[in-house]
Amino acid sequence: MGTLHTKASLYRFTALDALAVAVYLGFTVYFTVSGEAVERLMLQLFTDPATASYAVNAIFYAGVGIFAVASAWRVVGRDLKILGTRPWFTLGMIPLAIVVMLILTALLVAAFGTAQSSENQLGIQGLLQHVPAWLMVPLLVVLGPFVEEYLFRHLLIGKLSQHVNIWICCVISVLVFASIHVVGREGLVLSALAPYLGMAAVLVAVYVWTGKNLMFSYFVHAAKNLMAVVLIYAVPPELLSK
Repeated sequence: MGTLHTKASLYRFTALDALAVAVYLGFTVYFTVSGEAVERLMLQLFTDPATASYAVNAIFYAGVGIFAVASAWRVVGRDLKILGTRPWFTLGMIPLAIVVMLILTALLVAAFGTAQSSENQLGIQGLLQHVPAWLMVPLLVVLGPFVEEYLFRHLLIGKLSQHVNIWICCVISVLVFASIHVVGREGLVLSALAPYLGMAAVLVAVYVWTGKNLMFSYFVHAAKNLMAVVLIYAVPPELLSK
């Protein structure tokens, strides 16, 4: 009985969850509406545009991340203990999940036509070409994936499924995750959505399959981002610009 009560308490929406979502949405709306003003302010503090853009992203994810960690630390501890009981399973399934993600993404891109890079993707590539790896890895591999898994898997599936059918939550998670990475001047273009739809579908699948294990989906997400970062830093800049 106590175990069931403890598990239920881990999936109740809390004031910290509300604060994390409010900060995420507040930053998103503010940067969307007042993006030019923020950019001018950051350029006064940092003369290099890439450094200014990095600072904006770091503030954004750190602001949300504080509340995400404060809210989910008990779930993080529980999930790490579970994964620690089967380390070889964890180490083997992470690369397999990434392979499945790449295959599914390729199929979706082929189905939707020529792949189109979103503003989000182009912005990240621009940062990676001008900001050193020791700054980008903590943001793109450590902080960013945790914030996104907390919001789009832990909240939208783990907690929301206590009130809404879990499969509806999974669809919402996939669509919101993909859309939030694409919405910009280009709008919701299917060719730009395809990579994020494939990524979201696999992250949702592994999260549900492992019994709503936040840390497993986080490790898959982080590993995928790390692979992308390593590849971009390994490719000469002149080839990326072609």
